[in-house]
Amino acid sequence: MICQLCPRRCNAVRTAEEGGGFCGMPATVHIARAALHHWEEPVISGTRGSGAVFFSGCTLRCVFCQNHEISAENFGKPVTVARLRAIFEELIAQGAHNINLVTPDHFTPQILEALEEPLSVPVVWNCGGYERVETLRSLKGKVQIYLPDLKYALPELGRDLSDAEDYFPVATAAITEMFRQVGPPVIEDGLLKRGVIIRHLMLPGKLENTKQCIDWVARTFPAGQVLFSLMSQYTPQPGAKGFLARRVRNGEYRAATEYMRQCGILDGFLQDSSSAKEEYTPPFDLTGL
Repeated sequence: MICQLCPRRCNAVRTAEEGGGFCGMPATVHIARAALHHWEEPVISGTRGSGAVFFSGCTLRCVFCQNHEISAENFGKPVTVARLRAIFEELIAQGAHNINLVTPDHFTPQILEALEEPLSVPVVWNCGGYERVETLRSLKGKVQIYLPDLKYALPELGRDLSDAEDYFPVATAAITEMFRQVGPPVIEDGLLKRGVIIRHLMLPGKLENTKQCIDWVARTFPAGQVLFSLMSQYTPQPGAKGFLARRVRNGEYRAATEYMRQCGILDGFLQDSSSAKEEYTPPFDLTGL
């Protein structure tokens, strides 16, 4: 396949065995883990867990990524589309409240094939926000819950940390399309059945970036139309320098939560400082494959 799935549109020739382009992945699906996951927002994880499928490769490769082993080093096991569908069914049999596709966009055609027959639980598109609108449109009716990041409003952060200076206009267009597809949140028995949760991971010393992301959400969506998750779990990775070498301070996070309330964003989720721990990253050991 000649790939134009992500906003980079690098026209990489991706064969079944060989990868190319920014993500570096072949056309064959590669997965690093498929298991019940309990560390998402409560309306996603519920009591039994989310059926998280962690795909190898990424179209962003953020320098601070906690999943570096699979996002940048592309660790994972190849699986057929038939096996991918079987993995979904096995997770549902284990009690998964939903099927949570983590960093899936570079395998969109194969995922659509695996979802040709509807599942008995919602499908979650858990992504970095840097998505091509045309690719998202192909997911309409197949994905019930969108879980995108909104990482950067400041172009220099997108450029320096994810090699994506155009991150903000691309991500905001993508999130707008996600909302167009699924609409306001539908919650039943404490679980999200349909809707959009926008995640924002605070970066240490970058409160202005956070405020501008909050401003866009508040300006774009009337109260209650989307859920907003303000995350404090940033964890410095080995070799981190400058502002990336420390965690988010409690005072920074309090300032952000207060600004969020002032902007009228009351529907969503907050974290406490205990969330910034390495153990919240699952082991990528090919579980469930």
